[in-house]
Amino acid sequence: MKKMLVVIDYQKDFVDGSIGFPGAELLDEGIANKVKSAAESSDSVIVYTMDTHTPDYLNTREGKALPVPHTIIETPGWDLYGKTGDAIQKAKSKAETNTKKNVPVYELCKTTFGVSPDKMLDLLQKVGADIETIEMVGLVTNMCVLSNVCVFQAAWPNAQIIVDGSLCASFDPVLHQKTLDILEGMQVKVV
Repeated sequence: MKKMLVVIDYQKDFVDGSIGFPGAELLDEGIANKVKSAAESSDSVIVYTMDTHTPDYLNTREGKALPVPHTIIETPGWDLYGKTGDAIQKAKSKAETNTKKNVPVYELCKTTFGVSPDKMLDLLQKVGADIETIEMVGLVTNMCVLSNVCVFQAAWPNAQIIVDGSLCASFDPVLHQKTLDILEGMQVKVV
């Protein structure tokens, strides 16, 4: 069985930066452990998304709706957060040695909530269509997690999508729970 772990936007600005919120930091160890576990599994692929904006963010559609600059490329807030960032970098460094035992790690930069179709097509071509399960963790449940569930389900329509609700969070706990309910209604396995 080929599995994919997708870590969504676990970046400094979302955890303790310009749009960080209480509780986001509590996911760090659990997400890092999932990355480490996937990196040790011979049948896994690790994908992580990077919310990526430019200095003109406030002039974008999103910037007008959410006028708080965040995850501006090449700033400290754009970087991955904590133990999760360390675990991803370690898995990525290990993958770059190109041995068959190493799990591939892919970074997907995105300028809006979901990954763009061209980047998904590229990922699908690199990874292949034989993914059976896709587990998603990260931030923000009611925005980027929800959007990427839809994008990844479209790319791998036969894969079982799993969202670990305990390793996702939102600045709004009510919207977090409502989103998990909606995901279950979309045949996503919420654990």
